[in-house]
Order: sequence, then structure tokens, then C-alpha cells
Amino acid sequence: MGDVVIVEAVRSAVGKRRGGLSHKLSPDLFADVLAEVIRRAGVDSVEVGQILGGCVSQVGQQSGNIARTAWLTAGLSEATGAATIHTQCGSSQQAFTLAYGLIAGGVTDFAVAGGIEIMSQVSMTASTLPELGPAKTPRYEEHYELTTQFEAAERIAEAWGFSRADLEAFAITSQERAAAAIADHRFTDQIVPVEAPVVDEEGRQTGTRVIDTDEGPRPTTAEGLAGLRVNMPDRAAGSRHTAGTSSQISDGSSALLLAEAVRAADLGLRARARVVDSLLTGNDPVMMLTGPIPATQKILERNGLTMDDIDVVEINEAFASVVLAWAHETKADMAKVNVNGGAIALGHPLGATGGVLLTKALHELERVNGRHALITMCVGGGQGTATLLERI
Repeated sequence: MGDVVIVEAVRSAVGKRRGGLSHKLSPDLFADVLAEVIRRAGVDSVEVGQILGGCVSQVGQQSGNIARTAWLTAGLSEATGAATIHTQCGSSQQAFTLAYGLIAGGVTDFAVAGGIEIMSQVSMTASTLPELGPAKTPRYEEHYELTTQFEAAERIAEAWGFSRADLEAFAITSQERAAAAIADHRFTDQIVPVEAPVVDEEGRQTGTRVIDTDEGPRPTTAEGLAGLRVNMPDRAAGSRHTAGTSSQISDGSSALLLAEAVRAADLGLRARARVVDSLLTGNDPVMMLTGPIPATQKILERNGLTMDDIDVVEINEAFASVVLAWAHETKADMAKVNVNGGAIALGHPLGATGGVLLTKALHELERVNGRHALITMCVGGGQGTATLLERI
């Protein structure tokens, strides 16, 4: 088989909690983004063998294989197979990895990878139903201590010696970079404008408006961050993270079209980047959020690259300590990392975020005329994702 390439990559704007996308139904938002990735690519949707869609809270409007529902809602080919992927925060990046593997393995010549999450309507705890039993049983606890992502973020800050001031300095940088990117219109070409409902205080729809700009960034100062309540005020060892140094609850969607390079060329499609490699790896489930460290090390080593070879990095800012610990261990040049802001400023619509990061990375790689991009995420439960792209 030939190389696997990215033909097109788009995303919605990331809406803030109770913001412009908060009354848009998940299948409809995903459908808007899927329809646009196919339209921009200039390919007939019947060519797409499979669509893999990331989604974490697969209940209500996000249940029933939303990848298939959204694809059909968009009016695309009914012959295309679909699967919805749950890998917690890494769901749409794992969808991308699976799409890459399907093409590299000769199963299909074209695949779409993306994701969806409307957290304003379907909360991140919506699928946790105690009456149906615990997700982690006493047998699990024989092997591992139960921790939350909030606890893991605090333990990372402690283990690497990051103060609250360190975390807040990083958060300010994220906010400033995101604001500058929006002001410079760097996201305009990658965002699919979508029409979203406007509702009154009683929940009645009164009209619609177009959402085409990320809503998360806000003016942020050291004084403002210092006044925020910590995430875990009752934690015996103390807490350093606040809402200002954590990713935002958000709404959004993403989609990328991948293709076998020769087949894409035969159809006259423009290949924008080659997928060098993509992976999901496990790590300590107690510290949990350190996954980007081994994932980055593994993908660089098996492709004979170093961090010096990377021109653009997108790492999910689940919590500030996650990125700072990763940077310490990889010796990353922070001038190349999340240069347009990350999830602390822009938000983290769970199942969609991996595709958002991949889309941002591709567009930034083109903007700076770089060669290689690295995209990596921490994953709840102790996993890490990593993808390497090479601009064509």
C-alpha cells in the first residue's frame, strides 16, 4: 500500500458551556462538519469506506452510533460503514488512528475520522449510572488505587514541583495565544460556520445565529487567576489547579478525510500531509494523565525523530500540570507548543478534541511552512495518544 494522506481537515468553532452551540443537537452539529469536509475535499461520499467518530458520553442524543446517524443526517452515502469510538478524551484521535490503520492495511481507500461532544446538553457524567453497577469493581482496586483526573493533575504538579503560580503563568500564555490567533484570523479557514438555535429563558427557540468563532478565550490576569477557588479545596495535601488552569467544558465537532495517496491522486485530490504514524499507548492509571510522555517518546523513537525535528506541537491542555510535566520530560521548545492556545483557553469538547487538535496542527504546519507536527493527548484511565504528520 501507498502512503496515507490527509486530504481535508475541518472543525466547528468550540462553543463555551451554555454558549452559542449549547442548543444545537449533537447529530446535527456533527452532520454539518461531516458534510463540509466532504464538500471541501471535492470527493463523492460513496468513495468513503468507513467513518470513525469519537464520542465520550454516548447517551441520549449521542447514543445509537452517532457517527452513523450524523453521516446519514448529512445526506451522505448510506453505503459507508460507521463506528463510534470511546477512548475518553482521546476518542477522536483514536478514531483517526483507526482510520489510518484501515487505509494502511488496505481495508478501504478513504476514511473519515472525527468527533462530537455537546457537553452543555450531555454532561460528562451522563453515562455514570450507579444503579447499573460500578465501572471499576473491587477486583480492579486489588491492583490499582482509584483516583480521579483532578487528583492525578494535583499529583503531577506535586511530583514535578510545579507551584500554583507556575500553572497560572502557563494558563495566561494559553489565553494570550488563543486571543492573538483569533484576532489574526488563523482559525477562519479551518472552522465550519454552523447555524445554531437561539432560545429564550423558557427554552423556546426564537431564531438562529451563525457560530464561526471560538468562544472560550477570555481576558486573563495573574490577579484574576489568583482569586479563583481551587478545584479540590478539601484535599489534605492541598490543591493547586483552578478552573483557570484546567480545560473548559465545551461543545464542538471535528472531521478529517484520510486517503490512500495513489487513489487520492487518481481522483485529482490534493494531499496536504502524510500520516507518518499514529498510536495509543497505556501508562500508569493512578497518575493517569502522564500518557503524552511515553506516547511522545514511543512515536519519536520508532520513527527515528527527536523533538528538534518537530515544527508544530498540539498537546491537549487538560490541566496545566499535564503539559508542563510533558515539556519537562521531552525538553520541548515551548515556542512550538500550542502556539495558538490550547484547551485552557479554547475548550475541550471531549470526543471532538483529538480531531480539533489534528486540524489545528495541520493548518498551523501549513501556515509556518513546517515539515513535522506532533499531536498528543492524555487519556483518563491512564493512556496517551500520539500522531506524527509530515506536510506535503
